Amino acid sequence: MPRSSRTEELPTLAADTRRAARVALRWISEPDCTEELTHAELLDQAARAAAALTRLGVRAGDRVAVHLPLVPESVIATLACGRLDVVRASLPVGLRPHELRERIREVDAKVVITADAGQHRGELQPLKRQVDRALAGCPGVRSVLVVHRLACPVSWTPGRDLWWHDELGRYTEPLPGPYS
Repeated sequence: MPRSSRTEELPTLAADTRRAARVALRWISEPDCTEELTHAELLDQAARAAAALTRLGVRAGDRVAVHLPLVPESVIATLACGRLDVVRASLPVGLRPHELRERIREVDAKVVITADAGQHRGELQPLKRQVDRALAGCPGVRSVLVVHRLACPVSWTPGRDLWWHDELGRYTEPLPGPYS
């Protein structure tokens, strides 16, 4: 039986294009809103998040603490950390401020990614407020990226706190692919 050539085994550009247009992530929120990201959109957002983290001084081997509910940005943050060879430390949403503080100190995070708030079983969870309380004892954290999820007031520390969408929006040109 003849062996196939190596080029026949490689995916074609057309197959890559079809894959890029497929839905990679479908998220349904508690109030029944649906968000979908294609493979291409997911990789683009991850590249933008990686660029934003790089701009904030995050380098390979550094640690980023992620305190997000189950939202698309959590997946994007994971992919961005992987692109940069950064350690992603998960901070469960249910932790109290002193527990968050201990975890952030343990991992020596330079950046924390959180949301303004989350919703669980119909109740609003003020995630940013919890992080602010925890960071009172974490001088090593230089930046907090805040994902806007729910319309609610949030406290703000100028120079430290940054909106996720603003930081990712700084990059208007296409960014390099994940393996370039």
